[in-house]
Amino acid sequence: MQEKVDLYPSRVKETATIMERKGPIVYSREKGPLDREEVAFYEANGYVMLERLFQEDEVQVMANQLDEVMKQNQERDSDEVIKEPDSNEIRSVFEVHKDNGFFEMLSKHERIVAIAEQLLGSQVYINQSRINFKPGFKGKEFFWHSDFETWHVEDGMPKMRAVSCSIILTDNYEFNGPLMLIPGSHKWYVSCAGTTPDNHYKSSLKQQVAGTPDHTSLQWLTEQAGGRIDRATGPAGSVLFFECNTMHGSNANLSPYPRSNVFFVFNSIENQLQAPYSGKQPRPEFLANRDSITPIQPVKDSIAQHVHATK
Repeated sequence: MQEKVDLYPSRVKETATIMERKGPIVYSREKGPLDREEVAFYEANGYVMLERLFQEDEVQVMANQLDEVMKQNQERDSDEVIKEPDSNEIRSVFEVHKDNGFFEMLSKHERIVAIAEQLLGSQVYINQSRINFKPGFKGKEFFWHSDFETWHVEDGMPKMRAVSCSIILTDNYEFNGPLMLIPGSHKWYVSCAGTTPDNHYKSSLKQQVAGTPDHTSLQWLTEQAGGRIDRATGPAGSVLFFECNTMHGSNANLSPYPRSNVFFVFNSIENQLQAPYSGKQPRPEFLANRDSITPIQPVKDSIAQHVHATK
């Protein structure tokens, strides 16, 4: 039996190292929703922000659905509902694409699925989904990290062929804890120091420690970007697509204005999860989809139907 090759070893040494990315960033240059300039920006920076991809009436439907999710999960004690480290405030609700309702429909929306397929050059499926809440005054920070590092080590994602789609449900300002990204960092892989604890997800979803890059690596990545750290700000209805290896994090929300988004991870159907490279047990299904690997069949104008139904 051929031994599995680990292209991106991490958490195997006492010191961090940086290696070049292997493989392409954009897998298809055929015609798609993104124009040539948008694809080039994504390839160079590791993300692209599309302002007002969804209109005001559609955003209102999403906001109403978000409120319902909040109410349904406020007192719920479940692994899928993550609370802030020192309060009962909801931080994230996972696996919303399996709700048999609005967010499952939204995860299949043609406007976002077509972009994911264009960037990944294949049909896609949802590897993970969640709604993130960062309430005013109470929303905590999330330290710098590459999603791929965790998905590779703890979930067994073999290659960097996934993209995250963040639909902004409340206006993202400079001051309410927006996502920060180091442009160009997706071209490098930080092999983090240390080891992976058993059941690491139970603590990492509140505050990640293992798998976070060291300060020296972060400084080096920022210097490669010419000292730039970009912020994903924009009005509700905007959509951020960012590459799975882009280094990102966020500050605490010290403002009165909440920040919320719905988050879908699209993975190429040709990049399905294997055994975790850490040698540990796989994380639960709500964090890393292994059971429902079916290519998405895009849905068109679905939000408009909900808008009409609620009038």
